[in-house]
Amino acid sequence: MAIRKELLLEGLDCANCANKIQGKVQELNGVETASVNFVSRRLMIQVKDGTDVQHVVKRAKATIHELEPHIRAIEENKDSHHEHAHEHNAHNAKKTLIRLGLGAVIALVAGLAKLPLPLEFFLFLLSYVIVGGDVVLRAFRNITRGQVFDENFLMTVATVGAFCIKQFPEAVGVMLFYQVGEYLQGVAVNRSRKSISTLMDIRPDYANVKIGNEIKTVSPEEVRIGDSILVKPGEKIPLDGEVIEGNSMLDTSALTGESVPRQAGPGSEVLSGCINKNSVLTIKVTKEYGESTVSKILDLVQNASSRKAPTENFITKFARYYTPVVVLGALLLAIAPPLLISGETFSDWVYRALVFLVISCPCALVISIPLGFFGGIGAASKKGILAKGSNYLEALNDVKYVVFDKTGTITKGVFHVTDIQTRGERTKEELLEYAAAAELYSNHPIAQSIMQAYGKDIHKDDVEDYEEISGHGIKVTIHGRCVLAGNAKLMEKSNVEFVVPDTFGTVVHIAIDGAYEGYIVISDEPKEDAKHAIQQLKKLGIKKTVMLTGDTQSVAEKVGRQLGFDEVYAELLPQDKVEKLERLDARKDAKEKLIFVGDGINDTPVLARADVGVAMGGVGSDAAIEAADIVIMTDEPSKIATAITIAKHTRKIVWQNIIFALAVKGFFLLLGALGIATMWEAVFSDVGVTVLAVLNSMRVLRVRGIE
Repeated sequence: MAIRKELLLEGLDCANCANKIQGKVQELNGVETASVNFVSRRLMIQVKDGTDVQHVVKRAKATIHELEPHIRAIEENKDSHHEHAHEHNAHNAKKTLIRLGLGAVIALVAGLAKLPLPLEFFLFLLSYVIVGGDVVLRAFRNITRGQVFDENFLMTVATVGAFCIKQFPEAVGVMLFYQVGEYLQGVAVNRSRKSISTLMDIRPDYANVKIGNEIKTVSPEEVRIGDSILVKPGEKIPLDGEVIEGNSMLDTSALTGESVPRQAGPGSEVLSGCINKNSVLTIKVTKEYGESTVSKILDLVQNASSRKAPTENFITKFARYYTPVVVLGALLLAIAPPLLISGETFSDWVYRALVFLVISCPCALVISIPLGFFGGIGAASKKGILAKGSNYLEALNDVKYVVFDKTGTITKGVFHVTDIQTRGERTKEELLEYAAAAELYSNHPIAQSIMQAYGKDIHKDDVEDYEEISGHGIKVTIHGRCVLAGNAKLMEKSNVEFVVPDTFGTVVHIAIDGAYEGYIVISDEPKEDAKHAIQQLKKLGIKKTVMLTGDTQSVAEKVGRQLGFDEVYAELLPQDKVEKLERLDARKDAKEKLIFVGDGINDTPVLARADVGVAMGGVGSDAAIEAADIVIMTDEPSKIATAITIAKHTRKIVWQNIIFALAVKGFFLLLGALGIATMWEAVFSDVGVTVLAVLNSMRVLRVRGIE
């Protein structure tokens, strides 16, 4: 099994650099996959089984340093690193502004004072070295490593070329404008990162551990299962556990997106990331920090960008080929016209070619698109919707079929015995007793409801030869009698004549020693927002809403009519659900997607088979989080429509950025080729468009018209 290692890339502010690091680390021996999350500045490495992990990490760090010496790869992501990174970045920003200011002053003196040409050249050259020396150095260093076509190379060639044709002020000015733009771009990207990260600001900072009569404040990672922790009003619960003392209201909005507080008292299970509202709680820890809800959610959200959307992958490939093509175009533009058209000068066309080069940098696309998708993932998480990758978020745009499981997904999954009918010699109480004894070892919600209705202890010694028949029911020996408890299929299979009741609910038939004794009716009810969820999906253009269930046909059809489903399939075994899903999948067009929504535990095969598996995970359902591509933390079916709305909003903004960036660049490339655009306009078309695209990406966080 592959081992995953994670490195924090301190100083990573360039999306193109992120792509280069990802590509080179991916090529290292022993690396199965490598993915750089530009937004969270993390490099995730999957190391092949049997490989020396530390050796791979060491080589990855060396590769990163060789590619981008200014980036520090840190293996552990502790709070101190965040603080250090913050101070380090602030210090670097101050130094950059001072350097650019000094260079600008020297250039201003050179431009305004009437100086001899050698002195003027020297001052402009000095200003250029101060302002853009680092860019030139990076360009030459990258060329020696075979990495020619990047923004450093483009800016170096363009500005050095301007010096060669004696455009000194423009060479310095363009480099200065570029560096200021890069600085502003870095500010915009960092603000974007901060805005997105605050959406999931649920990481607890400390835990108050009770040791005897003393309280010790420690890191959540140091707390062990069985320890008691104290959570005061206003504090985040640091680890999952059970309340052993105190009563309070909990704010679960960070996990579920719901603002309504929940009551917690002795015996209540509470989850890390919730905020204690009004009273002190003493909690017994049931999970270590690495296994806690908050840790798993953070891991999901932070690593979501490792599964990139097709649009992101397309833009990465596009940028890889786009820049060399533009450089070749610039070379032809500089050489061909003077050779082919009489009266044209090389200096004029070289200048146009240099403008062409400056425009070509694809930063706006490479930076804004991952920011847009990560913003969409953050916006969804704020609503209690966890997407495991931007590829799943983008797939929601093409969903035309939504298939639901019934029990626990669109119904509450809380069953109650609503009717008992006898057809033999046994009384209702005796029939319920036999049914409860038969269901003694079952964890199914229906079995639990029968046990709850009986309400008495059952002696395990009275129950023998227990056999659970998948999709049918239970066969067991009670007091020496053979008891069958299950659905109509079980009665048919055992050749028992039975009654088919016209009732709403799940029917459990009981037969004793081959004789039919009656049936018990157990009813479940739809969730409050289930009908609204189906209506919202129809408004979003979903072609078919389908319900799959193992329940009886009559119950399924009644629920289906009540909620407005297009198709209902009942009395299905787990393998039958997969078969039905595959038939539905065969009906859709190649570009259309199908969602399956289940409880994430019993429906794992169907969740895996669907284009997008959505689990009604509920707060803290580990199995759901593991099984699905998207997890609805609130158990509300209406969140499916919310997720699709956020996905559509995200795609809209991503494509706005793509079209805007390409349109502006295309327009300025044309102007540059015609000799109309100067280098100043060229730099705006590069840096200005990038900053505008990054700011536009932040609109993803504000989705209107969703619940």
